[in-house]
Order: sequence, then structure tokens, then C-alpha cells
Amino acid sequence: MKKYDYVKTKREDVFQYKESQLPAIKAFLRWGSKAQASVFRMSKGRLMKSFLGGPVCLVTMTGAKSGKTRHIPLIHIRHGENKLLVASSGGMPKNPVWYYNLKAHPQIKIMADGQEREYIARQVDDEEKAALWPLLVDTYADFDEYQARTDRNIPVFNCEPV
Repeated sequence: MKKYDYVKTKREDVFQYKESQLPAIKAFLRWGSKAQASVFRMSKGRLMKSFLGGPVCLVTMTGAKSGKTRHIPLIHIRHGENKLLVASSGGMPKNPVWYYNLKAHPQIKIMADGQEREYIARQVDDEEKAALWPLLVDTYADFDEYQARTDRNIPVFNCEPV
């Protein structure tokens, strides 16, 4: 188990997923994301624009393997003109599929606040992640719990407008 100095939550204080629960949790997240993406897109971001208090954007990306266009609702954090995206997946043991899409095809579109813009996504290094962590948890406190739950280093992307 790796510890991160900037994570304030302790693993023993966090609910741990059982291996047998993971398929059901993944299916629920996939279904919920598809529903939220559809409503968000049809309403141009006026409906379903938050998730458990976190601000949601709709990220349009290209599938790493399929090459198909994908629309994923994600919590985003404003950082000047940039957007920060966190591949937390609720602290699941593996990175979400969209992580691999962004690594393969960093050119994305983000719809937030009724506007869609093009961005280039770049995964931040560990030092930059530590510096950004207070901003991330100020916007969505559960990120701290998610990092405490998993052994993987949850990736963070800094998306810069094109």
C-alpha cells in the first residue's frame, strides 16, 4: 500500500470494495454515465450538471482501441483557463477506460457551463498532482477518500484550451 503525504484520509477509515462487488459497481457506473451523458448533451449542460456536489462536464474523446467517439460525464475542476480531470473511478483498483482513451488521443472537447471548447489533455506528474491536490479536494472532497481506498496512483489530467 502506497501512502501519499497530501491525502488526509486514512485507508482504515474508508469503505473497501469486495472483489465480488466490483462487476456490479462497474455496471452501475457505466449505466449511470451513459444516462447522465445523454441528458447532459441533450440539455446542453443545463441538466445533470453535478454529481454528488461536484461540477460535471461532458468530455468528448476518441476510443483508444475502437477509434469511436465517446462522451463521458466527468467531474471537472476549473484551474484558470484549464480544466482538471481526475481518473478516480471511485477508488476502484484499475484506471477507468477513459484514462486510456486520453492517453492515446489527448485531443478532446469539453462541454461545461453551456459552452464546448477543444483541449489537449496532459497527465500531470506526481509533484504537480501533490500541488493540485488541495484544489481537487476543495472542489470534490471524495477524491481524498478515493485515493485512500486504492493502491493505484489516481491519474490527474490538466486540460489546456487549444
